[in-house]
Amino acid sequence: MKNTLFQTVGKTRIIPISLKILTIFVSLLLLSNFATNFINLKLSQRHIINLNNTVMVSLLKDVYIAAGNQSQILAFSGDKKEAVSSIARTAKKGFSLPNSLAFAFDSDGNILFFVCANETSFYNNFDFLKNGNDGSGEFDFLGEEKKIDKNGKEIERVHPFETKFTDEIALESVVSALNDGVLDGSLSFSCKNGQYFGVYKYQSDWSCFFVRAEKRTDTLRSNAILFGQISIVILLMIVVFLVAGLFMLKKILLNIKRITESLYEMQRGQKLDLIDLSTSPNDDVSYLACSFNSLSGTINNLLGIFQKFASKDVVARAYEERQIRLEGNQRNLTMLFSDIKSFTYRTETLGNDIIDLLNVHYDRVIHAVHESDGVIGSIIGDAILAIFGTAEEGKHKSLFALESAWNITRVTAELRERMKARRREIEKTRVLSEAEERVYKAVLIDVGVGIDGGNVFYGNIGSDEHMTNTVIGDNVNSASRLEGLTRIYQLPVIVSEYVRDEVLQSQKELGAEKFVFFEIDTVQVKGKTEGKRIFFPLDSQHTTQNDIENFSIYENALFDYYKGNWNESRERFSKCEVPAKTVFLERMGNKNAPDGWSGIWTMQTK
Repeated sequence: MKNTLFQTVGKTRIIPISLKILTIFVSLLLLSNFATNFINLKLSQRHIINLNNTVMVSLLKDVYIAAGNQSQILAFSGDKKEAVSSIARTAKKGFSLPNSLAFAFDSDGNILFFVCANETSFYNNFDFLKNGNDGSGEFDFLGEEKKIDKNGKEIERVHPFETKFTDEIALESVVSALNDGVLDGSLSFSCKNGQYFGVYKYQSDWSCFFVRAEKRTDTLRSNAILFGQISIVILLMIVVFLVAGLFMLKKILLNIKRITESLYEMQRGQKLDLIDLSTSPNDDVSYLACSFNSLSGTINNLLGIFQKFASKDVVARAYEERQIRLEGNQRNLTMLFSDIKSFTYRTETLGNDIIDLLNVHYDRVIHAVHESDGVIGSIIGDAILAIFGTAEEGKHKSLFALESAWNITRVTAELRERMKARRREIEKTRVLSEAEERVYKAVLIDVGVGIDGGNVFYGNIGSDEHMTNTVIGDNVNSASRLEGLTRIYQLPVIVSEYVRDEVLQSQKELGAEKFVFFEIDTVQVKGKTEGKRIFFPLDSQHTTQNDIENFSIYENALFDYYKGNWNESRERFSKCEVPAKTVFLERMGNKNAPDGWSGIWTMQTK
């Protein structure tokens, strides 16, 4: 996004919001000013007419007085033409507009005299005067100087002396008012030259209505000129205010421009999809809002992806602290290690399809871990490491781990049952081929789960360029080795003494005895000098009384084994139905316990 006035995002040109605001503001301001002035002129037009009427009444008064005086003079001199001419000269004084006029007419419309400001223009256009019936004489324009055209010729100004006022409506109105005793008032009449308005007063000496009138368009033209002048002033002021407003808004909204430019550069630099503004207002604020919405969606999407690659506690801490640091500390945690048995065979059989099978399996396993408040430490091929107790309180972590372990074994068993049901469905119509038989065996996933706990290092290791969340310690390795023992003892879950003790304490606090523990063996793993007791946690809610009795016999046989009473131990192991008994029967064979027997079996492999 270049630093220009109009920027383009995709195919949409971005208009600065400041320009839009000013455009709307100026448009409304112009509309308001013009409308206000227009209404003001319209409202004041009648007032102007009234003022004109007042002026005309004053001028008409002079004519009225002159008419009275000339009436008396006429009584002595008998020269009517001179008397009328004198009245006309008085009437013509005070004309201010180009189409001002004064005249007098009687009740029949006969004109006594007529004068106007622009005689030539008026006589060429005025149509309310017409020839009298007697055709007497010529109108001498009351002794005015001759009018000369541009070629030096005298302008003919012949007009019948006796003429009539022909606006019958106006004539009827003043005559009707006179009959009602009204001697003066306002008068409006029309002619070819336009609409006129004025005032009249009845002169009884001459028995005529004396009129002083102005053309309406002259008044309106002056209003239009005034309106135009005001409009020019308004436009000039708007331009000044527009420039000043644009400058101020640009300063006020400077940060919006900087943010939008930064967002655009970020989107282009990160090769993100540009915002589509085709259905939105094309201003920078709309772009800013759309960008934030898009970024919010992108952040939520990235957060969802981040949560899938990092443990829940790491995500929560990163969200809270807005950063991830290379750090860690000693924590008392419980580790669960789960591994798929015979994975090499399954990989060789299924090839690339093993990924699909693993995804189906892990979808259930990871859900089981999260359901028990555990976090996924790592996924290594067919093995998964889950960690419990990373939350601040960390209470009952071993109990949660054990619940998760049994959930893992159950969902895995459910998957096997689904495969078996599918085989039975196929075998209703045909027999599986040899290849299909191998695939069938490969998808019958079985897992072993080992659980141990204690003090370990838990935190982030790596570099600023790449880091990972991990857990390090002997107890982590121990959980892995306990999982390996599930293959030897043919048990789904094996836990350490640490886990057993913590689970029993949690069950005591919660007042519910869900798991019953039976000791399986005491082993010394490779690289260690001390033996470690291992236990099988029997879920009492998903087992039978017969299972409990068999494990009780097994445990009694194990105690004889520890004491070196192998004969009694063999006899007891033979009576129980626990698969792990074969391990001890093979160890003891038909032999007696060796000298110095400690009851600890040393593992030769990890």
